[in-house]
Amino acid sequence: YEIESPTIMPEEALKASGHVDHFNDPMTECKDCLEVFRADHIIKEATGEEVEGLENQEFTKILSDEQILCPKCGGHLTHVWSYNLMFQTLIGAKGKKTGYMRPETAQGIFIPFKRLLRFFRGKLPFGVVQLGKAYRNEISPRQGVIRLREFTQAEAEIFVDPRDKKHPRFQNVAQQVLTLYTAEAQEEEGEPIQITAQEAVSKGVVSSQMLTYQLCLADQFMEDLGIPKNVIRFRQHMKTEMAHYAIDCCDVEIHTDRYGWIEVIGIADHTDFDLKSHSQHSKEDLSVFIEYDEPRSITKMAAKPDMKKFGPLFKGDAPKILNFLKEADSTLIKEAFDENGVYELELEGETYQLTPDIISFEEVEETVRGEKVYPHVIEPSYGIDRITYSVLLHCFTQEDDRNIFHFPPDIAPVGANVFPLVNKDELVEIANQIRDNLRGEGIIAEVDTTGTIGRRYARSDEIGTPFAVTVDHQSLEDDTVTIRERDSQEQVRVLLSEVPGKVNDLLLKKIKFSDL
Repeated sequence: YEIESPTIMPEEALKASGHVDHFNDPMTECKDCLEVFRADHIIKEATGEEVEGLENQEFTKILSDEQILCPKCGGHLTHVWSYNLMFQTLIGAKGKKTGYMRPETAQGIFIPFKRLLRFFRGKLPFGVVQLGKAYRNEISPRQGVIRLREFTQAEAEIFVDPRDKKHPRFQNVAQQVLTLYTAEAQEEEGEPIQITAQEAVSKGVVSSQMLTYQLCLADQFMEDLGIPKNVIRFRQHMKTEMAHYAIDCCDVEIHTDRYGWIEVIGIADHTDFDLKSHSQHSKEDLSVFIEYDEPRSITKMAAKPDMKKFGPLFKGDAPKILNFLKEADSTLIKEAFDENGVYELELEGETYQLTPDIISFEEVEETVRGEKVYPHVIEPSYGIDRITYSVLLHCFTQEDDRNIFHFPPDIAPVGANVFPLVNKDELVEIANQIRDNLRGEGIIAEVDTTGTIGRRYARSDEIGTPFAVTVDHQSLEDDTVTIRERDSQEQVRVLLSEVPGKVNDLLLKKIKFSDL
């Protein structure tokens, strides 16, 4: 299911996600021309080495040791510093509350998690999708649509039981072959391997069926868009570049003639970091109750308040705080004690300070029907602008004097063009009727009467329209027209009344052109 969340997010939510403190790029500045660059990018350009994920002092040392200079003017570069990529804004008339333009669409899914869980009847696994704009304050956007300050994402958060990461439909993709550039191969400067989804999981190359299934979906999606298999690879993150909370991550990369390999999709297993972090910062219980097949006897940690101190300290509010402690996850409170020495509890608009001197912990035996767990999150993140660029690049060809976009029929911007052979009223009238009938089927169709029929075919091919319907003098005699296929340039004659249905079936790939 798809949701839509605000593009301006409160600081608290992005503090919980780690974006406020850690969503940074390593930057360096030329001392002469004052141009600013990403340190890892200019190091890679100068040395060919992939250095993403290093500390700032390590970047600075490499710049010095390799004597890397400004790529623009040859000047010396400064030390490397961290630059936060989020657009900051002030919320409200007095601007007392800080907010940010969302750096990704995914974070908007975690905030309403409890409502989403209720919608899915409390059962795992389930997935939620969001499509929309994301914003990053890039210091120097370049490379066309590859690096933008405002871009479109399609992201999913798939919440799974951490004890069971099998996918119910995994057998449907088990024999699908992926081009996988493993972390191990990169470390040894090796080559990508061809491996089936089944082998990737059974050999432990990819961490789970759930993650591998998403890799297979992405691979099939790229193929459906018309991107050749030989320019697609799945590059597994190395330990130095993987987020500390992730256990596995693969980037879908597409090779381009101008920019080399570019990342278009990232697919990661975030473990329980997201929900646990949001739970700790919001003081909301974002765990999920998983019922056992049979009740079990377990030992658990329970909060034990010191009533001699508790009552006098909280007075009339003590009963509601005690009720909270009975239902709360005691491990969260203990973790807060260990890290901060205090657990801040917000109840009914009031904030209470719970400290170790008034609450201790003990292990108790009890029979339970299930347990609360924080779901692990599988996150596929699709960069729509980069994918669109890749489709345009790899679907375009120049053949003799023809420029052609070989878009798959079901993604072509215009489904069919309609051409009267000559610009005569009786032929144009039939062409307009066909166009209207095609549009009635939901097909984007246009009539073109300008220029020779050859030029019109060429214009149609140039914008990637897969089919052209031509009305000629024979159409007046027997109510037939020709349908021309873009790629083969072959034509087949069909009844005028059959055109909408035939074209619709061709666009949806229900039939092949050779079946006409």
